[in-house]
Amino acid sequence: MERLHSSAPMPAHLRGSIMALGNFDGFHAGHQAVARRAIALASAQGRPAIIATFDPHPMRLFRPETPWFRLTTLDQRERLFARAGADAMLVFDFTRGLAALDPQAFVDLLAQWGVAGVVTGEDFTFGKDRAGSIATLAELGAPLGIAAQAVAPITGQDGDIISSTRIRQALKSGDCAMATRLLTRPFTIEGTVQHGDKLGRTIGFPTANVDLGHYLRPAYGIYAVRGLLPDGRVLDGAANLGIRPSFDPPKELLEPHFFDFAESLYDQRIEVQMIHFLRPEAKFDGLDALMAAIAKDCDDARQILAGTPHLA
Repeated sequence: MERLHSSAPMPAHLRGSIMALGNFDGFHAGHQAVARRAIALASAQGRPAIIATFDPHPMRLFRPETPWFRLTTLDQRERLFARAGADAMLVFDFTRGLAALDPQAFVDLLAQWGVAGVVTGEDFTFGKDRAGSIATLAELGAPLGIAAQAVAPITGQDGDIISSTRIRQALKSGDCAMATRLLTRPFTIEGTVQHGDKLGRTIGFPTANVDLGHYLRPAYGIYAVRGLLPDGRVLDGAANLGIRPSFDPPKELLEPHFFDFAESLYDQRIEVQMIHFLRPEAKFDGLDALMAAIAKDCDDARQILAGTPHLA
């Protein structure tokens, strides 16, 4: 699958596309429904299928002080879009210039790229001050040969609408099961394993330290996790996500310890799936108490993961 950028011309072989248009951070079940509709239309009409996303997120541009809230990186979205069946991913470089376009100018931009159809969620807005809606898109696009469709919101088992906001709330409260259901896969943090102080190694629990980057910060605490290595191997483990209150100085990290694994992962890019929240972070009086708590966490994580199927 190709990755395109809004600052570059549309390649000739991808003109005439059906485009799924939205932010799609997380690419949850609702986003997937929009993508499926676009890909099905493209297939029926013999056209390319493109899934478009925005980077940075519009909130990051207008409210840069907002705490990190991303559910997926662009690389993760690219893999998810490819798995969904798209021919290309288009990244809108979300600048103040793009944000200032009025709805007509935005639709004209789609026409310049030769887009033949757009599929969005019903709540999609675009253009300066979010003045454009799906009705606006249909009205302005028709004379330019651009069809527009909207997909109704998808509801979860509880009947509530699936949204990135609900997923973030679930993760902040430690409800990994809810986040997994809404995403259709576990929330996954990807990063390069970095060198740390190696304290875990000295007490028998070596960790693969990963910076949290721009990801949402889930509830600080201990998690049952699965690690996905670059070579395809899947490892079960337990991880501390937080600031390590038993160590000084505090440092925010994701620190997975993988069971029965002794190989070096330094400088490798791994994915860590957050499967189950075990307990909040705690500060222990002494090394013995800390080691006993870690051993119990690992036992608990092993039991939970033994009964949890692997979801890619």
